[in-house]
Amino acid sequence: MLKAVNPATGQTVREVKTDTAAEVEQKIAKSLTAFQDWKETSFETRAALLRKVAKYMRDNVETLGPVMTEEMGKPSKEARGEVEKSAWCAEHYADHAEGYLTRQVLESDATLSYVQHLPLGPILGILPWNAPFWLAFRFAAPALMAGNTCLMKHDPHVPGCAEALEKCFTEAGAPEGLFQALYLETPAVEPVIRDKRVRGVSFTGSSKGGSAVAGIAGSAIKPAVLELGGSDPSIILADADLDKATDVLTLSRIINAGQSCIAAKRIIVEDSVYDKVEALMKEKLGALKVGDPVSADTDVGPIARPDLRDELHRQVQETISQGADCLLGGELPDRDGYFYPVTLLSNVKPDMCAFNQETFGPVGVLVRARDEAHALELANDTDYGLAASVWTSAERGEAMARKIDTGQVSVNGIVKTDPRLPSGGTKASGLGRELGPHGILEFVNAQQVWIGPAKPA
Repeated sequence: MLKAVNPATGQTVREVKTDTAAEVEQKIAKSLTAFQDWKETSFETRAALLRKVAKYMRDNVETLGPVMTEEMGKPSKEARGEVEKSAWCAEHYADHAEGYLTRQVLESDATLSYVQHLPLGPILGILPWNAPFWLAFRFAAPALMAGNTCLMKHDPHVPGCAEALEKCFTEAGAPEGLFQALYLETPAVEPVIRDKRVRGVSFTGSSKGGSAVAGIAGSAIKPAVLELGGSDPSIILADADLDKATDVLTLSRIINAGQSCIAAKRIIVEDSVYDKVEALMKEKLGALKVGDPVSADTDVGPIARPDLRDELHRQVQETISQGADCLLGGELPDRDGYFYPVTLLSNVKPDMCAFNQETFGPVGVLVRARDEAHALELANDTDYGLAASVWTSAERGEAMARKIDTGQVSVNGIVKTDPRLPSGGTKASGLGRELGPHGILEFVNAQQVWIGPAKPA
């Protein structure tokens, strides 16, 4: 049984039966059958369906958003924004997939030689709880527009979101089997990955989980895209607009109660402006309201599960015991639900817990750097490599970007995912790319075609 618990109250709100082996078999078979027809459809037909899905989502945002709020605590205003962003992703690929997948003519000894991009078959998405709609569409929209079909194994704690996502497609008139939810506990997904009818795997989650999925997929000789954890650095140099930087980094740190892989985790500040940045971050983080995610004036909702909150608190307390200063928060509240206070840790050093572990919650971490070179050294001193931001002059920031070992760098702006731009990590943060033109190419057969006769030598 999959059980959803409202993290704002600790009360069970939904229970959904897990799929039996026979039900999983039926869904995989339906996915393969749907693929045989879907792969032959035109881009126009595929796009028309995705636009209908997007319209349904926009028309029903006030119904869809609350499911996220109820099951994983996302504040209502953020939940509505996530539904809208997911619809945008569907529309983006409806508009651009044909261009992204256009054949590439390559000169050779052939009369004509080119690469064409063909669909693979059913693709499995294994998704986490923290952005239930966005991460589903980040996986599904490009896969479907490429001519594949989708099987979605969502996180066991958000079964209502999984049901709602599948309904978006059925209500839009999707062919049977095109997009299906699998209701499984995580250990039960391995046979699905290994099933020869499943032709690729997209996984978003922890580095430990990604390593396991990659090992299974690799042993079955099928492609896997992995979007994993991050300990994302944000560098603030002395010539930055400090007020703008701290505004953006405050927002970045507390979106989804800080439960985001690309949130600003380690704020690395040049020594000459460190004290000013510290004061600004304390002021801005301290002004945020933690509370009921249903309330329109709530800035920070609860942590999704009690075990996640306990782990976050352990990281905070361990970092303090190692010598960091706690300027805000840091104590478990005496209230119902899994809330954690907005916390600010200062003078964090590389040997401390909050520097070298991913903190998944509303915890700001300030790190002092001597200069630009030291800031870059600190930024790269991590096993992760998902995203980073740099706050300085545009020219200087652009030059620094190539020295930062991450899959994404934002100069003087918030780190975010955007359907127009590729997203993904290096090192322990993942393999492959999602979104943009790169993402849709992950689950296609880049088939080389050589047409003779050969050209005269």
